[in-house]
Amino acid sequence: MQKKGEDLFKELVSHSKEYGFVFQSSEIYDGLAAVYDYGHYGVELKNNIRNFWWQSMVHHHENIVGIDSAIFMHPTVWKASGHVDAFNDPLIDNKDSKKRYRADVLIEDYLQKQEQKITKEVEKAQKRFGESFDKNMFCETNPRVKELRDRIEGISLRMNASLSDGNLADVKALIEELEIVCPVSGSRNWTDVRQFNLMFATHFGATSEDVVYLRPETAQGIFVNFSNVMKTGRMKIPFGIAQTGKAFRNEIVARQFIFRMREFEQMEMQFFVKPGEEMKWYEYWKEKRMNWHLSMGFPETSLRWHDHEKLAHYANAACDVEFEFPFGFKEMEGIHSRTDFDLAAHEKYSGKKMRYFDQEQNESYIPYVVETSIGLDRTFLATMSNAYKEETLEDGSTRIVLRFAPFLAPVKVAVLPLVKKDGMPEMALKIFDDLKYSFVAQYDEKDTIGRRYRRQDAIGTPFCITVDNESLESSTVTIRHRDSMQQERISTDKIFQYLSERIKLNK
Repeated sequence: MQKKGEDLFKELVSHSKEYGFVFQSSEIYDGLAAVYDYGHYGVELKNNIRNFWWQSMVHHHENIVGIDSAIFMHPTVWKASGHVDAFNDPLIDNKDSKKRYRADVLIEDYLQKQEQKITKEVEKAQKRFGESFDKNMFCETNPRVKELRDRIEGISLRMNASLSDGNLADVKALIEELEIVCPVSGSRNWTDVRQFNLMFATHFGATSEDVVYLRPETAQGIFVNFSNVMKTGRMKIPFGIAQTGKAFRNEIVARQFIFRMREFEQMEMQFFVKPGEEMKWYEYWKEKRMNWHLSMGFPETSLRWHDHEKLAHYANAACDVEFEFPFGFKEMEGIHSRTDFDLAAHEKYSGKKMRYFDQEQNESYIPYVVETSIGLDRTFLATMSNAYKEETLEDGSTRIVLRFAPFLAPVKVAVLPLVKKDGMPEMALKIFDDLKYSFVAQYDEKDTIGRRYRRQDAIGTPFCITVDNESLESSTVTIRHRDSMQQERISTDKIFQYLSERIKLNK
């Protein structure tokens, strides 16, 4: 039976380490909190996700180009963007445990527990009513569910309003009213809530007197290069600039494996539009991005929209694509209408023009921006969560399989000789050598064929090619399908075409 919730999450974290997907950074020195390394299979999966995003965003749009901006930027960039003054999290300490928490996360965890109560009510009703159960109708009419929904909404609205107004005293009051306890000490002995800036600062240059920041987001690298790209790329509104890269945030509460880290990777695209047309493009990119997530193999039931009630200082509309991780629905991607805040701020602070001259309208203006910003590490975790399956087979044995979409799988095909003799390894190696220039392939001759199949299932390899006695006689091989475990025999001269048709991403 497939595990759920925290049990599933623990299995997923364990599997990621055991099979070379994700390791704790500096593990031999007891690690560094909320910093992780990607192993030999993890880096392949991560690269595949990144490349798919890049192709979908840049190569498949004639009016979007990519850049790669530096991690170090002039410190005034972050003053103009508002990060120096406003990039803060509300911090609270428990006096007994001496542990530090994000105040909003404590409240969100409380709300998540209320959501779990709703889920339990729904599951009980499903068992009671069977196939006739109407989930939507039940949630709209059941008094207990309605009460919980209203409570969640009320708490969320109050928290967002207090954070937006900077009323940190009310945030603490809300924590006290909800009787939220410290997860370590179990006490409610809290300090006042205070703001904590998330940027990492370091020193720059030979004298070490100049303070610079490790970038907390990749978006500003796009904005400061707006004029460079517009002129050299001969871009016309509307157009986009995309990039992927590392960002750094000194998170107070970094947890849930690679979901919230201090060093992470973003995939962002800023789409520059004529003022007044931003909401049209906002809706356009909402649809495009949801379709992208579905093409990753995520089921519709694991995705949902969350509209922001508390807008960032730069936005006039914002929403998130949330994915149902083992620990609940959480943000994976944000779509924001950023207005002209960023370009206008950089024009003010730099004294350089950040404008577009519209020849058709014969006017100059600062473009508005629609942003799509997705966390690569979170998408990696969502992909692993969606793919991880524990299955009981007909003979009573079990297997763990990662059901990646074939184009995302770290290894596309494994070539396996049935035994290490009678010329089978030589033939298998010849097939491997032919395939390795077109597909990420793996050769394996150690252990029984059954154990080798299980190893490939556990890393998500969609196809296994087996060379057996008949292969030597008829120049054929068997191809085993990961998901069904069914095998079919094909001619060796058809292998390339067979794999190409099944691994490529269709439009």
